[in-house]
Parts: sequence; structure tokens; C-alpha cells
Amino acid sequence: MSAQQSTQTAPAEGSSEKKPVVILCIGMAGSGKTTFMQRLNSHLHSKNTPPYILNLDPAVSHMPYQANIDIRDTVDYKEVMKQYNLGPNGGILTALNLFTTKFDQVLGFVEKRANTVDHILVDTPGQIEIFTWSASGAIITDAIASSLPTVVAYIIDTPRTASPVTFMSNMLYACSILYKTKLPFILVFNKTDVQPHDFALEWMADFEKYQEALNDKARDEHGEGSYVNSLMGSMCLVLEEFYNNLRAVGVSAMTGEGMRDFFNAVEEARQEYETDYKPELDRLAAERAAQSEADKKTQLERLMKDMNVSDKPASTSNPFGPFPRSDREDAYYDEDVKEGGEVEDWDEEEQEAIRRQMEEEEEDADAMELGKLDVDEPEIGGLAGGAREGADRGVSWDAPQ
Repeated sequence: MSAQQSTQTAPAEGSSEKKPVVILCIGMAGSGKTTFMQRLNSHLHSKNTPPYILNLDPAVSHMPYQANIDIRDTVDYKEVMKQYNLGPNGGILTALNLFTTKFDQVLGFVEKRANTVDHILVDTPGQIEIFTWSASGAIITDAIASSLPTVVAYIIDTPRTASPVTFMSNMLYACSILYKTKLPFILVFNKTDVQPHDFALEWMADFEKYQEALNDKARDEHGEGSYVNSLMGSMCLVLEEFYNNLRAVGVSAMTGEGMRDFFNAVEEARQEYETDYKPELDRLAAERAAQSEADKKTQLERLMKDMNVSDKPASTSNPFGPFPRSDREDAYYDEDVKEGGEVEDWDEEEQEAIRRQMEEEEEDADAMELGKLDVDEPEIGGLAGGAREGADRGVSWDAPQ
């Protein structure tokens, strides 16, 4: 009995240490992306490992699976179109932008369930450009990839890709998504029950085979190759390196064929995330942290310079505040420095005498400006000097009326 308990608890402990992998499903409208999501969900349930599902398509009317987090519960797509006077694509983009403002909370919910699931499925809008080329799509992708291992699954409609021109268009779009997200990438040729994907693998492995197919189907009425023919042939050579570092699997969302190959590719992509993407992410995070500390230090130095902070000891500072010292105060400081080498604190009588003398000097100056005191400059100087001499002796002196 104890042996059975230990075997049952071991997988749970292992799963708690291993983070779940996020499968970001991206595909053009009509590629079978929603049906593929349903097949992934049913396959994982059959393995007793139910996934955690996020739906980011606000315009979908019906989903054949139950999403744990649904954008439609937060944003009303039709109401957004009505309030902002937008069309269908603008409404989807605005709804996604509004949802992104709260995505930190969504990510918090996902991270809380990270120890209980092995796979997290993310369904994106069918209008592929809204997610792949918008700021909100980039924010969501980066936020997920910075927290959990993330894999991009690009769904392709295999029967429609049988045309060489359409195939090249799909490959160019896949290449752009790969280099934009920089995440591990899987090409998923869907609907293989209708059209096998062997031709696509052959075109990716041998560019001459692709050029032969292109020449057979892209000739004009005179039997000559068109401009598109020449362009697609050149692009095939450009994407050869892209093909060599790409995983491609064929699946049928209707029959479930190819699901095992797909999840094997997901595990390989997870390893690529840990070995390639995660170290680069940590390096960029360290650089941002170092730059932030350098900016803080620069701002602090600039602030200290603006405040004119001095390194002088506090004992030599002016006890009367930041105002310039008078000749009387300078003489007092000089005398104390000569006698003891240090500036001692003034007693209360001396401070009071100096304050009163300074107030009286200000009153005399105001009186002269108003013409109320008719005296000559030497007498003013004498009175001022007498006041300073009395203050030196600690004597309280009143100016004559």
C-alpha cells in the first residue's frame, strides 16, 4: 500500500518542479485553429492531464471547448464597436488592447495554476495580423514568455498551401512571426486527412523541387515564367536557412492523427526555450537592471549637484541659515578659530545681542529711506560700530531715539 502511495505522489512532486509549457496557437482565418485547439484539449484530457485554456479571440461566437479565462467575459466586442464607432478588425484590436491593460491579473491566475497543469493553451484571434503586429499582442507574448516556457504553434491550411505561391506566402509569414517573437517555433500542417503534407516537407528540404513545381504552375500563355515565378524562386533560396532550423509536423484536427508527433515537437521546443531563449531573457533582464541602477545613480549625482551639497563638516556651517554672514560674524569666527582651532557654539546672550543689533540696523535703514532719520553717514557708521562693540562684550544696547 505504501509503495502504491509513493508511486502516486512521485509524479505530483515532479510536476510541481517542472513548469507547464505554454502553446501559443496562431493561424490565419480558416486554417482550422479552433478545431485544432479542441483536438489538443480532448487529447490532453484523454491522457488525464487537462490543460489550462485562455481564449484571446473576442469575436468568436462559439467555442467547442471550455476556456478557463475568456476575453469575452471581460470585454464585449460588439459594444466596443458601437461605443468607439469601429469596424470588425478595429473592434477586435481595441478589445484586445483593453484586455491587455489587465493582463497582469490574468498572468497571476495562470501562475497560481502552474503547479497543477502541464500545458497551457492560448487561442488567438483569427485575424492574425491583429495579434502578431499589434502592441497588445507583443505585450501578451512577452509577458507569458518571461514567466513560463512558451512555444509558438503556427497553424497552416495544408490543402490551400498546395499552391507554390500560397506556400511561399505562408512561409514568409511564419518567418516574420519567428523573428518577431524569437520563440521556439512549430509549423503545424493541419487538415492532413484532406491533403497530406509530404509535398511541403519536400519543398522545404529541396528548393529545386519547389522551383520545379513553381515552373509547372506559374507559366504564362507563352510558356514563359512570370515575375511572380522569379520572385518566389528567389525567396525560396533566401528561406533555405529558415527551413533548416524549423520543426514541421502534420496533424489532422478532425481525426487526431499526428498529435503524438506534435507533442514530441513541443517537448523539443521546450528544451530549446530553456537552452536558448531563457538565457538570453536573463541576460536582457540583467542589462535592464544594471541600466536602471546606473540611471538612478546619475539622477542622484545630478540632484546633489543641483542642491550644491558640500562635504564640509557641520561645525563650520552658518548657524543662522543659508544667508551670507556679516562682517561681525566673520570676525567672530576668525577669532574663535585663532584661539581654539575649532568654532564653538555661541551662547544665548551673544546670539540674542546679534539678533537685536541686526534688527535695529534694518530699522535704521528703513528710516533713512523714508527720511525719518536725518543723520550723516559717519554717525550711522559710528552707531553701527558701537552696536557691534557692545555685542562683542555681551552688552544689551539700545539705539538712541
